[in-house]
Amino acid sequence: MSVTIKSAREIELMREAGRILARVHQDLGKEIKPGMSTLDVDRLGEEMIRSYECIPSFKNYCGYPASICVSVNEEVVHGIPRKDKILQEGDIVSLDAGVIYKGYHSDAARTVAVGEISKEAQDLIDRTRQSFFEGMKKAVAGKHLHDIGAAIGTYAESFGYGVVRDLVGHGIGTHLHEDPEIPNFKQFRRGIKLRPGMTLAVEPMINMGTPEVVWMDDEWTVVTEDMSLSAHYENTILITEGRPEILSLTEDEKAAGFLDLF
Repeated sequence: MSVTIKSAREIELMREAGRILARVHQDLGKEIKPGMSTLDVDRLGEEMIRSYECIPSFKNYCGYPASICVSVNEEVVHGIPRKDKILQEGDIVSLDAGVIYKGYHSDAARTVAVGEISKEAQDLIDRTRQSFFEGMKKAVAGKHLHDIGAAIGTYAESFGYGVVRDLVGHGIGTHLHEDPEIPNFKQFRRGIKLRPGMTLAVEPMINMGTPEVVWMDDEWTVVTEDMSLSAHYENTILITEGRPEILSLTEDEKAAGFLDLF
């Protein structure tokens, strides 16, 4: 599959998909509290997605059984929601969700606190998010794809964190995963030149410890090898003639000044 350049009509559909997903994340994040099961989180998220007459991108994708990937603490991504997995005070939980709106996908992830969390955990969440915005400074037409990952990785590693290498971002459009792959760390080559109309899902996955990860027996859940905490922050973005347009940024994030971070 080659990298696609979206038409004006396709971009409008992807903007709306992003706006809907942003609303889902904003509302779902506010509902997270101790005592919820990860299955509760998934069911609530699916209800929200379907309330906008959208389809969850992840449900039954390659056999994944849920609508929201709910990954707790050392779980990096693709945590399968379970009735017996209960969120505890002090946990951090990554919520990865996607929606299909009129045939077009949006994909975004947020890591949120469960009640009061440690300063170290909050720093990991905040710095993972900022690593994304460091990447956005390079997500400009005329620059190269791997400039994004180099900026992400350099920032995260400056704090001694491990940048996951076995999982990467991706193009997105009528398919959830399209070309190109988008690593979150420096490459030997700069990659393809960025062009207006490209739509990308950029998603730093940052570990408090080493970069190494392992897959659990369910063949979906990925955890840090050293069992350290991991955070995940992702948005669907549009490459433009100027700075990138972040299609899945929430209204709360905009109000907090996140558009000034890049």
